[in-house]
Amino acid sequence: MKLREIAGRLGCRLEGDGEVEITGVAGMEHAGPADLTFLSNPKYAHKVKQTRAGAILIAQPVPGIACLVSENPDLHFARAQTFFYQPPRPALGIHPLAWIAPTAVVGENCSIGAFAVVGERVRIGRNAVLHPHVVIYEGAEIGDDFLAHSHAAVREFCRIGDRVTLQNGVVVGGDGFGFVRRPDGTHEKIVQSGITVLEDDVEVQSLTSVDRARVGETRVRRGAKIDSLVQIGHACTIGEDNIICGQAGLAGSTVLERDVLLAGQVGSSGHLTVGAGAIVYAQSGIGGDVAPGARISGSPAFAASEWLRAVTAFPRLPELLKSVRALQKKIEELQRKQNEHPNPTPE
Repeated sequence: MKLREIAGRLGCRLEGDGEVEITGVAGMEHAGPADLTFLSNPKYAHKVKQTRAGAILIAQPVPGIACLVSENPDLHFARAQTFFYQPPRPALGIHPLAWIAPTAVVGENCSIGAFAVVGERVRIGRNAVLHPHVVIYEGAEIGDDFLAHSHAAVREFCRIGDRVTLQNGVVVGGDGFGFVRRPDGTHEKIVQSGITVLEDDVEVQSLTSVDRARVGETRVRRGAKIDSLVQIGHACTIGEDNIICGQAGLAGSTVLERDVLLAGQVGSSGHLTVGAGAIVYAQSGIGGDVAPGARISGSPAFAASEWLRAVTAFPRLPELLKSVRALQKKIEELQRKQNEHPNPTPE
């Protein structure tokens, strides 16, 4: 594909030779003369001089290499990747080793792989792809352009919108973790009679669980992206366009408003609200409500600007403690001397 054609399809400004033949995409370190690469983070700008790439997506043109000028090189590079790679799609139709319940309704142009199971009264829209060993439980409702990779499971009566992707091993609507203690100290399971709802354009990465609610629903709103190994507890609400990174865990009834970012290994104690646009840094523990737009860190989490000052002081705490004790000792000595030799009372 000519670089000129790529520029036109991406809507980027071309600087340099538009006749360069591009056959693939690669990072700057590994790109060859027929590859398109990109620079999105200025701190890696020094690598541009070393790359062998035939062209680069970049915010500002540089000499010595053909450039596609973009306000968002990362976004346009992601789109360029689709010109050269499309994941394989199973053949249209239902594999003879799949099982579709007689009462299920499956839309047109669907691909359902071997050993996939679609339960009674399930409804699936058009263009769905169910890879082998996907299981859709009874009564689930799924929209158009659904993609489920092997061993994903959608439990009974859950609802999924359009263009939703479930990576390998995702469980949508597994039982919420609910037990009540009996008088003898043993535990009785609480029936989880609610559902899980994934709205349009949601993607859930591998081995993540989005639990069903005890009553009502757990809801993941439009456009949210949830990374691998994440636990979403029962009755949580995940806001529009949220990003939840790997190994995060949300206890029941946590509410994340729109555009929230949870970095890796963030934990929430539940029954709290994280306001719109908030950012929670990695390994933070959220114990209470978070204001909209806040940036918090630590465990328990507090304002990130204060946490940065605090973390620089942590290594000096032993020295500071020693100084405080020395000052305290001096103050006690001065007080002792004053008590032994009080000032005479003026006549």
